Amino acid sequence: MSVPTSLDVEQARPRLRELTVVDVRTPGEFASGHLPNALNVPLDRLVRSLPELRPAADRGPLLIVCASGARSDSAVRTLSSHGIPASSLAGGTEAWAAGGHALEYPGGGARPRAVWAMERQVRLAAGSLVLLGLLLGLLLHPAFSLLSAAIGGGLVFSALTGTCGMAVVLGRLAFNRRGAGVRP
Repeated sequence: MSVPTSLDVEQARPRLRELTVVDVRTPGEFASGHLPNALNVPLDRLVRSLPELRPAADRGPLLIVCASGARSDSAVRTLSSHGIPASSLAGGTEAWAAGGHALEYPGGGARPRAVWAMERQVRLAAGSLVLLGLLLGLLLHPAFSLLSAAIGGGLVFSALTGTCGMAVVLGRLAFNRRGAGVRP
């Protein structure tokens, strides 16, 4: 069976009952609102979750979701390399909500305090570290400027490889782990 690598919101919505929705955001992001009946399998745990995802894929198509579509595209490539067909939701939960479709929250309660999207967290951390390196380089010792250079190099590496070590580290912080509700 051929599975498209990407579905937009209008293609995915009518098929939602037949799809197994897997949200690859951090548990904190997941708790800030997710597609109905989604399972939370953070991207950094995806390979470890293959034994649970394989039977789900055998039952029906997998729809992989993140905030904007970037992490879900990466997850679809990873799953494909392990022989598991899946589709990414183009635009992620942002596009889903922008289309006027409801999001669910763990415990069925009201919308909790939102956790920043991982991309925003990375931009804040990287920008803060660059400014810190420059400030310390001016005030204490020029060698501190190397911190800014290292962060800049990491950002270039991240862009070239499609990976982000800083996102992995930030994803392990307590506020990004809080609110994990559903796992396969």
